[in-house]
Amino acid sequence: MKIALAHFRTGQTDGVSLEMDKWRFVLEKMGHQVVYISGTPEAEIQIEEMYYQNEKNLKFVDNAYRCLEDYSSEAELQAEIEAEAVQIAQKLEKEVKNAEIELLIPNNIFSLGWNLPAAIAFKRVIEKLNLKTVAHHHDFYWERELYSNPVCSFVEEILAEYFPPQLEEIEQVVINRIAQKELKMRKGLDSMVVPNVFDFKQPLWQQDQYNQDLRARLGIKKDDIVILHATRIAERKAIELAIEFTARLQQHNLQGKLYDGREFSSENRIVFLLPGLTEGNEDYIQFLKQQASENKVEVIWASDYFAHQRSARGERKIYSLWDSYVISDLITYTSIKEGWGNQLLEALFAKKPVVVFEYPVFKSDIKEYNLNLASLGSEYQKREDGYIKIAEEQFEPALKEAEKYLKDQDYRQQAVEENYKIAAENFSYQRLKELLEKLI
Repeated sequence: MKIALAHFRTGQTDGVSLEMDKWRFVLEKMGHQVVYISGTPEAEIQIEEMYYQNEKNLKFVDNAYRCLEDYSSEAELQAEIEAEAVQIAQKLEKEVKNAEIELLIPNNIFSLGWNLPAAIAFKRVIEKLNLKTVAHHHDFYWERELYSNPVCSFVEEILAEYFPPQLEEIEQVVINRIAQKELKMRKGLDSMVVPNVFDFKQPLWQQDQYNQDLRARLGIKKDDIVILHATRIAERKAIELAIEFTARLQQHNLQGKLYDGREFSSENRIVFLLPGLTEGNEDYIQFLKQQASENKVEVIWASDYFAHQRSARGERKIYSLWDSYVISDLITYTSIKEGWGNQLLEALFAKKPVVVFEYPVFKSDIKEYNLNLASLGSEYQKREDGYIKIAEEQFEPALKEAEKYLKDQDYRQQAVEENYKIAAENFSYQRLKELLEKLI
């Protein structure tokens, strides 16, 4: 079967792009031909209007959800969105026909509310061509504050009709049980839960000739402790909790032998590594920098060094995101909201211990597997500036666990090996293959 996976962007380190790569790999192993449709040039079929940071769409988003200020009326904005939808639909229909696509798998196009013209266009093409479709929903508009209260009434109508559309041609797929219940309650639509997965049969990430200089290039000494936060830089990732955790860990006496025989002394540092993409929120970035400075946490902002795959950017050597796991000693995963949790799976595969905040989907879909994790609990409050904090006592159990992970080789080894085994049994490509066979 000829299948097209569609998203706003491809070949990047956001969770949806990574998950699409996994679906593509498994579908191709099943014997299907697969192409990407997206706004980025890495896709076999590029439709520029779909791009995540398309300037015209950014303007639509600002005026639809924040403040109507660039258009004289709602009608003018609506007309421009409609014109953009027509243009996308024309391109999409032509490309689908040329590529003889038999199954379309849009990712977040019918759920997030980010690109209104794209959703309108995709629905029209699916209807017109009677195209079999699996709508893969990673995040819904009602889960995000930005999309929950549009300033234009017609946007509410678009969200009701297109996010997601109710068509016989479309099978709905969600990534967690909470979304499954919400979709049924809000839209009356049944859906299949397909969790995030990972390739547990690939070779383990290890130090090799390519990444052996990574610590040095980032200014990290051999005996320094690296705490990795591998997510994108976005407010819902609550990176402030990870920085505060790191600040508190610095107050513990970790001097002496570490789990792998390295010697941590007063001359060494605990560094907090951020290899992920920023989402353009300068206020949040400045807040994190200020928080780190006040807490004397050394943050390495390293997104310029990392990409989806190893490559070269001009004369600069670019590392894979996986290389950041190789040089890390501990992973923090402190999101307050996740559709599932790609970076958690990556950490389990990498056999690294994890400090986790128990976000809702973790509690509903993951906690039952009894992974060995350092937990920061599941309750949080908002600070006066709107950012996230937790009670002081919630840090203590996680700090004690982290200290054991860093100092006790046997304890650490048992935890990460058990985690790897549990994850490989339940969140592997084989599991995805079984679910896709049912779906397709």
